[in-house]
Amino acid sequence: MKTRAITAFFFTIVMLGSVFLGTYVFTAFYLILSLLSLFEFYKLIKNSGIRPHRNIGLAASALIFLMAAGLHYLKYDVKYLLLCIPLIFSVFITELYKKSKIPFANISYTFVGFVYVTFPFCFFHALGFIHSWSEYNFHFPLAFLLMLWANDTGAYMFGVKYGKRKLFERHSPKKSWEGFFGGMFTAALVGFGLSFLFKETTPVVWVGMAILIASFGTLGDLVESMLKRSLDTKDSGGMLPGHGGLLDRFDGLLLSAPVVYAYLYLILY
Repeated sequence: MKTRAITAFFFTIVMLGSVFLGTYVFTAFYLILSLLSLFEFYKLIKNSGIRPHRNIGLAASALIFLMAAGLHYLKYDVKYLLLCIPLIFSVFITELYKKSKIPFANISYTFVGFVYVTFPFCFFHALGFIHSWSEYNFHFPLAFLLMLWANDTGAYMFGVKYGKRKLFERHSPKKSWEGFFGGMFTAALVGFGLSFLFKETTPVVWVGMAILIASFGTLGDLVESMLKRSLDTKDSGGMLPGHGGLLDRFDGLLLSAPVVYAYLYLILY
């Protein structure tokens, strides 16, 4: 428990620093974080006997993230993102030269890594620029993280005290409906409170953002639990002592970030 608390303390400081220290730190930090998370995913999958194209996947992931970030820095046309395609599809050609009995499983999980890890981190990064396409604003990324943590904390506290009805016992025996709604309530309170500090949009929109984070963050947690159970693995890695791996900490972000970005984009534009 002591190790877990120390890790959580320093992890929180680093995460907040990544948001507050400006555009380039924000971009560099989440580029590195997305690559480490993808590496962890590929390593996890490799334990099942599948051999995803790790080197190509990481190179393509870095290119995708940097080109998505470049939309805000350099303001080039979206069509230039198509330059990623040759590198991404080179996995098919590379697989021809590998002696594998399951070539398309290797190819498929390479692409799953992009969809499951890389794209969500791109959308989270884009939250920093959603209010002004070319200028960084930490309000939405910070609010996202605070609501996500509030949801996790509220779900745990309400679940421990009131949890009786299982939410999805097959994939996560400890989660309860009481904890789910408790987490959503806590996140909504944080969202409402932030509306008095951040004036980019209305309190209703901030609370709506909190509800989406609670809903899809919980689903993200369940999906990651499903992945680990299918591989008979307790933790996705050991990078965070007492907490497991990066995917264990960011499972809520992976499904909720794209949804929240789409929600805010439709409202703000």
